Amino acid sequence: MSLSWLVIPFLLVSAQYSAAQTGLNPTILAKAKAGDPAAQTALGNAYELGQGASQYYEGAVLRYRQEADQGNTDAGAVLADLEALGQNVPLDHAQAAFWYRKAADQGYALAQFNLGLLYDWGQGVPRDKAQAAEWFRKSANQGYAPAQLDLGEAYKHGTGVPQDSAQAAMWYRKAAGQGDRLAQDYLAEMYDEGDGVPQDHAQAFFWYRKMAETEGDAPSEMILGLMYEEGRGVPQDYAQAALWYRKAAEQGYASAQSRLGYAYNKGRGVPQDDSQAIVWWRKAAEQGDAMAQSNLGLMYESGKGVPQDYAEAYFWLGWVSTSLR
Repeated sequence: MSLSWLVIPFLLVSAQYSAAQTGLNPTILAKAKAGDPAAQTALGNAYELGQGASQYYEGAVLRYRQEADQGNTDAGAVLADLEALGQNVPLDHAQAAFWYRKAADQGYALAQFNLGLLYDWGQGVPRDKAQAAEWFRKSANQGYAPAQLDLGEAYKHGTGVPQDSAQAAMWYRKAAGQGDRLAQDYLAEMYDEGDGVPQDHAQAFFWYRKMAETEGDAPSEMILGLMYEEGRGVPQDYAQAALWYRKAAEQGYASAQSRLGYAYNKGRGVPQDDSQAIVWWRKAAEQGDAMAQSNLGLMYESGKGVPQDYAEAYFWLGWVSTSLR
């Protein structure tokens, strides 16, 4: 029997593969051919992402599966990610759970966290909040910040574990210390309210400021302005309050625009300036802020900072009554 029907396809595949190899790091390619798991994973990444090679999806999946079968936890997690997200392979949460578990059982923190998410959502496995929390804990104990955040959430709301605000705060603190923005926000709120920790406005201020300075987080900037204005957790300082209100206001945060307008109206931390008050109140009012709408209406009624205009006053005060119904 002639084998010529195999030769031409083989030559075509070989030519295609050779062309794909041209941009690859030859050292990595040699190590991968010799069976090095890390190099084969790198080659899989190259094929998946088109980094140094053409984007042969099946080639990427094949290499990840080979590495996973060899016990490479990174490759197992990558393969599970591909299957969980439906990238380059058919969407299959059960297969994702299978591969996450292989890696998770070897202590791979990312896979433990992702397996916890599948249990949390009931995708590929029966929904089981207790199992989700257990896998979050395994990952969190290895210092993986997203798992620490989600374990904190489990304790905060009593999902899969007994409700325990002190435990929630402990895990939020661990994630917050690694820069997790949500954990910083939740921890700041807990200190502000004395939930799970002794009430400590100075600590709340510390975490809100971290978010404001590192993330430019407008809600945190707004809260810092309020804390400076009220002297809560920090010495009262109207100039600092106005500064933080302005940062949030310039990002379009309506409540901060309203507070900055009030600062200009009263001359608190900024020179008294009714025209500037009008500017910021208008921005906030146009976003539906009831306090700004009321103040803007009253300014038109009295003719302060703007020409007196009863129609405009009626318009803005009418919006207030509508929004409060």
